[in-house]
Amino acid sequence: MRMNIQKTSNAPSAETQAEAMQIAKATQKPGQTKEQTRVVAQGIQKGIELYKKQQKVKSRERDKLRKKDLKEKQQPVEPSETLPEKIVEHKQHWLPWGLLIASWVGFAAYIAVS
Repeated sequence: MRMNIQKTSNAPSAETQAEAMQIAKATQKPGQTKEQTRVVAQGIQKGIELYKKQQKVKSRERDKLRKKDLKEKQQPVEPSETLPEKIVEHKQHWLPWGLLIASWVGFAAYIAVS
């Protein structure tokens, strides 16, 4: 029987601890004790951990939105949701019709005079 054991400890990584201590030593004031520097490093460490947690949450949200967008793009679009086809209306100019009528009137007058 195999049991799944999840990592539940909130111990910061060695990398985070080292980074926090480096920052604390860089901002150390003259006359500051090692204990004070250690407390500052712990505060920085907590700040780093909080920042990483926030970034993980943001990353998950972005991933959820990206997956949602991909699902929406992959689903076939129903015909009722498609945009209506553009209806093309052809407007005819009045000049050809006017010339045709004028020619008929002229032909009728020519025949009437002859």
